[in-house]
Amino acid sequence: MLKLYNSLTKKVEEFKPINPPQVGMYSCGTTAYYYAHIGHGRKYLNDDILRRTLEFNGYKVKHVQNVTDVGHLTSDADEGEDKLEKGAKRSGKTVWEVSQFFTDHFYQSMDKLNILRPHVIAKATDHIPEQITLVQKLLEKGYAYDTPEAVYYDVSKFAPYQNLFSQNLQDKQVAVRPEVKTGEHKKNPADFALWFKCVGRFEHHTMRWESPWGVGFPGWHIECSAMSMKYLGDQFDIHTGGEDHLSVHHPNEIAQSEGATGKSPFASYWFHTIFLLVDSQKMSKSLDNFYTVEDVEKKSRADGKIGFDPIALRYLSLTTHYRKQLNFTWESLESSAKALENLREIVGELRSPHDTSRTDLSEDKMDKVDELRNSFQEAINNDLNTPQALAVAWEAVKSNIPTPDKLDLILLFDEVLGLNLKDTHASKKEAPKNILELTKKRDELRQSGKFEEADEIRKEIEKLGFTVQDTPQGSRVR
Repeated sequence: MLKLYNSLTKKVEEFKPINPPQVGMYSCGTTAYYYAHIGHGRKYLNDDILRRTLEFNGYKVKHVQNVTDVGHLTSDADEGEDKLEKGAKRSGKTVWEVSQFFTDHFYQSMDKLNILRPHVIAKATDHIPEQITLVQKLLEKGYAYDTPEAVYYDVSKFAPYQNLFSQNLQDKQVAVRPEVKTGEHKKNPADFALWFKCVGRFEHHTMRWESPWGVGFPGWHIECSAMSMKYLGDQFDIHTGGEDHLSVHHPNEIAQSEGATGKSPFASYWFHTIFLLVDSQKMSKSLDNFYTVEDVEKKSRADGKIGFDPIALRYLSLTTHYRKQLNFTWESLESSAKALENLREIVGELRSPHDTSRTDLSEDKMDKVDELRNSFQEAINNDLNTPQALAVAWEAVKSNIPTPDKLDLILLFDEVLGLNLKDTHASKKEAPKNILELTKKRDELRQSGKFEEADEIRKEIEKLGFTVQDTPQGSRVR
């Protein structure tokens, strides 16, 4: 039984999809104006674990993710300039070039972390008609109002708004700058823009479209409602995001979606990942602790090697629950890299060409296989307890169950963990000439029935730092 923590109800709940075995899952995606960093990696990695866990439990997931390429201001509310316009000024490129460049960079970075790509990647600029239609519905139903500067959503018309994710509207009012708390346009401080008009501060906005309210562009929040409902329906199962979406973006999504459709809940389960810290601080360029996946690949290691495999970053993330703070340090990444290399070496040995013929398992070995499989599923189904699931995987590789069954088990677990162990093979280390000669002599002694003398040679080989494995084809050393 899969259980997930629902950020909206603040409870761990049994997962019950609307139309089993189908599951609709929507993830708030990247705002394509700057480089993706390892904090993004943690968030989307946990979304990936969620999707893999659903599929591990037999569900058929349709995963939709947006790309914000217009309308996201430097504040999550309605303040500041458009992030895409800001990125264009910084880089000297057009907003369209900036959007494409950073969208590509985002997905290339996620690929390196072995994060499954969504089934649908929906760009905001490709769905302007759907957003306009949704704004029209909200106006017709009295949830929105038109002003000279923008079409706003009236949060006072949606009674549940102040209780969504335990937000406090009074605190929001205090937080808003005095000049935008009240005025001739916004009725309430928490009201948010559905459609900006190209007037005033946005008179020269590059991205613009015709609409019933004049030339303009969509607000940030409306895109997720329009696109999630287009691909998953008015109501769907799971909506994911980072913890930064709890106070503004996701309450606004719920309000505009349920206001337009009259159906509740908009999404049954809300899944939020806690931020990544770097050296116990928030990541920022000013603190010089802003790291991309490329930075990880180029970093000098303690052993003198250059670069970490990005999958080591994935391993590190698995060691901490998604609802707990993960503190990234280069030392912690070193430890995860070594653990991953050790695990790969073990799996490589399991895949090496020794005798892998199946034998009937004894009752206690069968019980051990079932116990490990059940322990892993219980761990991952307990609100994605990846640290415990990883511990079970290590217990499996260290167990005394036969090699073929052990390999099957760890590759099954890796369908969720995503460490790409299926592509791991034994490292090819050529034994030196003297070791090969000793091995040949040992095989001759064994063929002559001189097992005690052969065993002495085995000990001699092991003293020289090599291990001996008997196979139907003769001795193997490594």
